[in-house]
Amino acid sequence: MLTNSNEFLWVEKYRPQILDDCILPEGLLKTFKSIVESGEMQNMLLTGTAGLGKTTVARAMCNMLDLDYMIINGSEESGIDVLRTKIRQFASSVSLHSRGPKVIILDEADYLNPSSTQPALRGFIEEFSNNCRFILTCNFKNRVIEPLHSRCAVIEFNTSKKQMASLANAFLKRLEFILKSEGIQYEQAVVAELILRFAPDWRRVLNECQRYSVSGKIDKGILANLSDANITLLIKALKDKDFKAGRAWVVNNIDSEPAAIFRKIYDNMTEHANPDSIPNIVVILANYQYKDAFVADHELNLVACITELMACAEWKQ
Repeated sequence: MLTNSNEFLWVEKYRPQILDDCILPEGLLKTFKSIVESGEMQNMLLTGTAGLGKTTVARAMCNMLDLDYMIINGSEESGIDVLRTKIRQFASSVSLHSRGPKVIILDEADYLNPSSTQPALRGFIEEFSNNCRFILTCNFKNRVIEPLHSRCAVIEFNTSKKQMASLANAFLKRLEFILKSEGIQYEQAVVAELILRFAPDWRRVLNECQRYSVSGKIDKGILANLSDANITLLIKALKDKDFKAGRAWVVNNIDSEPAAIFRKIYDNMTEHANPDSIPNIVVILANYQYKDAFVADHELNLVACITELMACAEWKQ
């Protein structure tokens, strides 16, 4: 049952309840459908980048099998006390309305403590095997210890370039339905460009659409790209080693995708940077682009990147 606050979030309000409504590659969809058709829920580790629908799929399978389930967010409740209290209490009790096992969905399991919580979870999976199944979701499977891999069916949410076009088209139809349901005017070309910008992070696309729809319409005015953001001002700040101006640029352009900013600096470096500094710039950009997938504060990460570019690279005047 959704809380009142979540009912206003499109990602919750329009979350698919069955597998057929999930935006997935055909092979993955068949895999999950076969699990449901067998009537036997498995212990699973669902892995892939953010926003692909891992948690949604786990919930949809539970709904279709009519199983009791509980969701625990590993990034918020990562300590071993969660196992000893919430998980043990839920897993050890018998379901009152379902004949199948209970299910615990451990969302963002890669944030569970690898020294205490994850090792202890091995025993829980075995201890409650008669009454409970565990579905772990994670963005980075290398952060989940190997003994948990061996106790779960590991399913990767991979999307090839060939599959991306059909998935993006399917999500466009879903998004148009949502916008019409919400009474939002939109330009199809703009919505399509928004999908291409953030795909396959479908959650990000939907959140961005909801944010832009506050005015009641989605048109080309929302898609100011990095050329509009005037990358030359950032380059000037780097050349002048002007931290204040660089930080102000980041604040004014925080809505831009960080990966696109890193790429834009990379594309312009041969024109504006001294040749001897180019290898160092490449390493710095690659380092901070990698970190961007992990950090909680993307603005701080981007400011740290341009600070290091100011300190460690020489730019043409």
